[in-house]
Amino acid sequence: MATETPIPGPAGHPLVGSLFDLTRRPLRTYLAARRDHGDVVRIQAGPPGLRTSFHAVFSPDGVQQVLAGEAANFRKENSFYDELRTSVGNGLLTSQDGDYQRQRRLIQPLFTRRRVDGYAAAVAGEVESLAERWRAAPGGVVDAAEEMSRFAMRTVARILFGADVEEAVAVVAHNFPVLGEYVKERGFAPVRVPRTWPTPGNRRGLEAQRALYGVCDRIIAERAARGGGDEDADDLLTLLGRARDDDGERLDPAELRDQVLVFLVAGHETTAVSLAFALHLLAKHPEHRKLAQEEARTVLAGRAPTAADLEALPYTTRVLKEAMRLYPAAALVGRRAVDETVIDGYVIPAGAQVVVAPLVTHRHPDHWADPERFDPDRFLPEEERARHRYAWFPFGGGPRACIGQHFSMLESVLTLGLLLRDFEVEAVDRRVALAQGITLRAASPMRIRVTAGG
Repeated sequence: MATETPIPGPAGHPLVGSLFDLTRRPLRTYLAARRDHGDVVRIQAGPPGLRTSFHAVFSPDGVQQVLAGEAANFRKENSFYDELRTSVGNGLLTSQDGDYQRQRRLIQPLFTRRRVDGYAAAVAGEVESLAERWRAAPGGVVDAAEEMSRFAMRTVARILFGADVEEAVAVVAHNFPVLGEYVKERGFAPVRVPRTWPTPGNRRGLEAQRALYGVCDRIIAERAARGGGDEDADDLLTLLGRARDDDGERLDPAELRDQVLVFLVAGHETTAVSLAFALHLLAKHPEHRKLAQEEARTVLAGRAPTAADLEALPYTTRVLKEAMRLYPAAALVGRRAVDETVIDGYVIPAGAQVVVAPLVTHRHPDHWADPERFDPDRFLPEEERARHRYAWFPFGGGPRACIGQHFSMLESVLTLGLLLRDFEVEAVDRRVALAQGITLRAASPMRIRVTAGG
C-alpha cells in the first residue's frame, strides 16, 4: 500500500531547487539523493512557476518495474528525448509505438548472434591499426578516452559503411560532441528558446546536425546510385537498405539516415566508454591486469581472434562488466509515467518525470558489497545468478533493451584482449573527473602509459 507521506528528497535552493546541482553535477546529485533519502526520491528543479519534479528510482525492483514490468506506462517522452529525437532523428533509440515496433522488426535480423559474430575480423583489423598508433605514441602516453572514442567510431563506421569510413569518422568526431552538448543543454534547460532563433548555441547545434545528416545522406545516396552495393556486401548500410518486413515494407531514405546516425552515435559512444574505463581501471590495478593479460596471451597467442574466443576470455569479460558497473555509459535514463502507479510504496503521479540511474543502482550497498571497489569476480557465474536481474543493467532491460548488446560485448572483449596481449598499461592519471552528456564521459584526462611487449 502506498505511503501517505510525501516522497522524500533534497530541499534544494528556495528559488531554483536542485537546478544547479542537476546541471553542474548530476551524477553526484543522484548518488547523494539515494544515500540521504532512499530508493525513491523526488528532486525539484527550476524557478517557481517553471519547476520540474524528477522522481528517481534506485532499487532493482523499482528499476525492473519501470523498464520491464510496466514498460508501457513509462515512455521515452521528456524534454531530453524530445531534443535528442529532433537532433538525431526518429531512429531505434528514440522512436516509440508503431514506429519503434516496425523498426525493431526490420532491424532485429541484422543483429542475430551469427550475423554479429561475422564482424570479429573488422574489429581485429581496427585494433591492429590502433596498436600501430600506440607503438608510435610520444613517450608511450595516450589518453584512453580519446583513443577508445576514435577506435570505436572507426570500427562502427567500417561495419556500417564498409569502405566509406574516413569521411564519416572525421565528420562525426568533429560534430557529435557539439550536437551532444547542445542536446544536453536544451534538454535540461527550464526554458528553451525556439531552435529558429539565431542564438550562438542554436547556430552551433544546427550546423553540427546539418553536417552529420549531410555525411549520412551522401553515403546513402552514393550507395543507392551504385545499385545498393554489391550482392555479397554485408555492411549494415547495405543490409538495412535491403531489409523488408512481413508486408514487404522497407526503410525510406529519411528512416535509413536516422538509423545510420543512431548506430554511429550510440554504437561508438557506449563501447568507447566501457573500453576506456576498463583500461583505466586495469592500469590502476596491476593484480587484475596481470590476470587479464595471462588469459589474453594464452588464448590469443600469435593470431587474430574470432567470435569463438569470446567464450574463452571469461576474466576479460568480467573486467568489462565490472567497468560497466562502475562507469555505465548510460548513467541516467529518463522516462515519463503515463498513469499513476506505485513504486516501492510511493505513489508516482501520472505525467511524472521518472529517472532510473544505472550509475547509482550499480553502487547500491544493499546489492554490492564495498561498491566502490573494483572487483571483476563480482561477475563470476555463481555471483551473477545470485544477484537481482536489475542490480546491473548497462544495456537497459525489458522490451527496449539494447539491440546491440552482443555486438558491444564482442567488440569490447576482443579489443581489450588484443590490447592486453600486446601492451603493458600503467596509469598516468589515477583520478578522472566524470561528466554527463548524452552518455557518461571523462571530464579530465585519462592518460595511460602503454609499452609494447610483455
